[in-house]
Amino acid sequence: MTANSRPTEIRLKKDEHLLEVDFDDGASYSLPAEYLRVESPSAEVQGHGPGQKPLVAGRRHVNIVAVEPVGHYAVRLVFDDLHDSGIYSWQTLAELGRDQETLWPAYLAAIEEAGLSRDP
Repeated sequence: MTANSRPTEIRLKKDEHLLEVDFDDGASYSLPAEYLRVESPSAEVQGHGPGQKPLVAGRRHVNIVAVEPVGHYAVRLVFDDLHDSGIYSWQTLAELGRDQETLWPAYLAAIEEAGLSRDP
């Protein structure tokens, strides 16, 4: 993904709990709702400073109910657990897609290590 890459198509697949994003540079990602929720770029999920990111658990069945455009640079995802404060820039979506194979297993390991569950 280049700094100027933009999505050519964003598809919400509610039945599959997925957001699919195709970029103009040829990259294409299928992002699970749970993954997008626990990696939300919101301050609530990322923390308000370095090292303050809380571990979000209990979101296995979360779904996206709306994808709302934010200018020409991002979307706001509305989840059925009422989380709606994350603004997913094109760069953030691309990074989440590109880094999914690293971030998702790290999240699963952190949940297990903390003795938490993905289930509500």
